[in-house]
Amino acid sequence: MSDTLKIIKERHSVRMPFDPSRPIAKQDLRQILEAGRWAPTAHNMQNFEIVVVDDKMALQELGNIKRTVSETFIRENYQQLSFSEEELLRKKVGLLGTNFPPSWRTPGVKPIVEEGSMRPLLTCPTLLVVLYDPGRRAPASEGNFLGIISLGCMIENLWLAANSLGIDFHIVSSLADGPVEKEVKRNLAVPEHLRVVLSIRLGYAAAGPARHPRVRRDIEDFSHHNRFGNKGID
Repeated sequence: MSDTLKIIKERHSVRMPFDPSRPIAKQDLRQILEAGRWAPTAHNMQNFEIVVVDDKMALQELGNIKRTVSETFIRENYQQLSFSEEELLRKKVGLLGTNFPPSWRTPGVKPIVEEGSMRPLLTCPTLLVVLYDPGRRAPASEGNFLGIISLGCMIENLWLAANSLGIDFHIVSSLADGPVEKEVKRNLAVPEHLRVVLSIRLGYAAAGPARHPRVRRDIEDFSHHNRFGNKGID
């Protein structure tokens, strides 16, 4: 159990370029996909497909797609930011503002949407594009809530497996947005009825990781014993 918790606690997102000259070994890639294969899914639907992209030209074409960011994302993301490490440690939730462009994190400044689309897709030797079929859903699951949870379980399995192998991992959501998704599907010959959920960069960081506090609420902050409001489990 201690080894499992160690891997879970060490899991993290690496938001920096990966060394394109260090490919992912095929046996490691298969282990990561094997972990995803055994994820729990509602009614064992296994409602996902994964396109593994490691061709340099294909990666370059995906990286050249102009990505968009909605004003809604910027506004709602801003509400989750902390503007100092001290604030982040106090809140125990959210992200440090320095992860985002200056205008997205500066109080009183009108966000410049284009700052997001101008940022290139960070380099990586392998990109996993996760797909699902919205026409299929778990029975009696409004909005396919259970199906979406299943995708989350599968992605978490991929993440933990990658981290256990020393492979860096970064989720990219911007390739699943509107016209960007259409371009991704065209480039990868994805059937029309499938949707892009997100993409995952796999590789090895080209430089040492930036050190930021990693925060989580304490058990006593979110657990309730026998009835809501009785905090903790002691």
